[in-house]
Amino acid sequence: MNLSGLMILSAAFASGAMTATAEEYYVKELTFPAGADSVTKIDMASRLVPNERQLAWQERELTAFLHFGMNTFTDREWGDGTESPEMFNPSELDTDQWVRSLKDAGFKMVILTAKHHDGFCLWPTATTKHSVASSAWRGGKGDVVADLRKSCDKYGMKLGIYLSPWDRNAACYGDSPRYNDMFVAQLTELLTNYGKIDEVWFDGACGEGPNGKKQEYDWLRFRETMRRLQPDAVLAITGDDVRWVGNEGGRGRETEWSVTPLVPSIFSYSDSVNNALGIDGMSPLIGERSSVVAADRLYWWPSEVDVSIRPGWFYHDTEQPHSLRRMAEIYLQSVGRNSVLLLNIPPDRRGLIADADVDRLMELRRWIDDNFSENKLKDPSCGITAVVLEEEIAKGQRVERFDVEGLIDGQWQAIASGTTIGKKRILTFDEVHPSDLRLNVLQSRGEPHAKLTGAYRMVMPASDDESAAVSLPTMVSDGWIQYARGGENPVYFYDMRSEQPVAGLVYTPDVEDNGGLIYRYVVMASDNGIDWHKVDAPGEFGNIEANPVAQRVAFGNSVMARFIALIPTETVGQTLRADASQIRLLAPAK
Repeated sequence: MNLSGLMILSAAFASGAMTATAEEYYVKELTFPAGADSVTKIDMASRLVPNERQLAWQERELTAFLHFGMNTFTDREWGDGTESPEMFNPSELDTDQWVRSLKDAGFKMVILTAKHHDGFCLWPTATTKHSVASSAWRGGKGDVVADLRKSCDKYGMKLGIYLSPWDRNAACYGDSPRYNDMFVAQLTELLTNYGKIDEVWFDGACGEGPNGKKQEYDWLRFRETMRRLQPDAVLAITGDDVRWVGNEGGRGRETEWSVTPLVPSIFSYSDSVNNALGIDGMSPLIGERSSVVAADRLYWWPSEVDVSIRPGWFYHDTEQPHSLRRMAEIYLQSVGRNSVLLLNIPPDRRGLIADADVDRLMELRRWIDDNFSENKLKDPSCGITAVVLEEEIAKGQRVERFDVEGLIDGQWQAIASGTTIGKKRILTFDEVHPSDLRLNVLQSRGEPHAKLTGAYRMVMPASDDESAAVSLPTMVSDGWIQYARGGENPVYFYDMRSEQPVAGLVYTPDVEDNGGLIYRYVVMASDNGIDWHKVDAPGEFGNIEANPVAQRVAFGNSVMARFIALIPTETVGQTLRADASQIRLLAPAK
């Protein structure tokens, strides 16, 4: 008899403590009764389930992110809001090409950055002149959101909207009531005029710093507006439908719970409760028994893994897409770890998804199809390297520990093990040739509804050189000296031995040594080392904490100097290391 997919329940299953109310479910959130003991809490946690829109969202598995806007044309990650709208002028914008390419690659929804932190709006809003209506593109008559809506309808793609709460252009930002009114007006335009929206994305980014403007967002009002206008949409990140995984590296947790006591930041009491529980959105464990038992309330709040196909989030001509192997790893560590993958593919200055990105997407699609289409569950003896497991999450997420055994040479042997399963779990291992397979649930919260759904002979792509993802422009000529003045706040100096033109710099943070990162800075130049003048530079490495990759900075004007100094004025992380090799100077393009 072939036992493929059979679930064997160990004695540890009893720790879930079945009760007479086992089939009574709590939808999306629950509050424990006063005085509830640990057995009652774990039992109730086992019966917390997603609502319909969350369940539909988790079924999608792949969503595309499109970071496109003013930063595309300024070569930055975070704009400061002072950019002229005239700079936005894509020469060949074709949203059909975006959606067609993404659909062919297997994506089911696309989310557009309708407004990023610089405040520039990709639709002709009535709330500000800082929009496409003031740009040179299509004589100010264009509307990127409308174009994308039509393309999504044409190709059967769902549409989501990213609207940045942080707005560095709006004069009323910091005047909380006025800005909240403006933000609600923008949200209302987007959710009223562009058909069905399936996901609304609010991030929590704000790099204003201790001396920045203090804006108190009315999150609950924002949510009420979305619920009223688009009741079927999920509210992501700063919302209570979808949770940020906690990094921008494409990595879901090994133990990824959709059931968590972590309080969504949309609620004003989130910090106090989460601090008391000792967890936050980046904690490695946010749903294990100890935190559930310590909590008063639980949420069904599933994970979304956001990562870019390139090192940066916006298009930069110095970057290339990650290797196919890295993309395969991202897929296994997101979709394969009870998460939805939100993959960013940034259109270029033409307004097209670059050929290299389209090619990589299709390579990833072929890799997924080639490796997960031929299910060998009924005949794994021909050799397998991966198994797929699933829980029926409409009945909760319950499995806490399991292993998968293969019948090899007449003996059951463990070939893989894990903690959580959730919507989907993919486990990989060295090739084995079992005549049969079985899933052993070793610990569960109540009766588990889990099964082994697939066995595959998965082959990882050949290892590629990830350093090729960034191709830096010409550097200042050899023979120059770099050094740093040490201390708590090092200053980075460069002596090029003679006056030379300098067009900008590249900062490549070393994240392996746990050193601090430069966020804000000033650049100074001198021809004699005595008289210094300030260089026209952006003054910040945007998003460096969440995505510490190489960033190129272009000076406003090319500088003739012998000496260059980069002076950090604000850092993130630990004290900066005195390592000037992280900074490289750029010569003007020939």
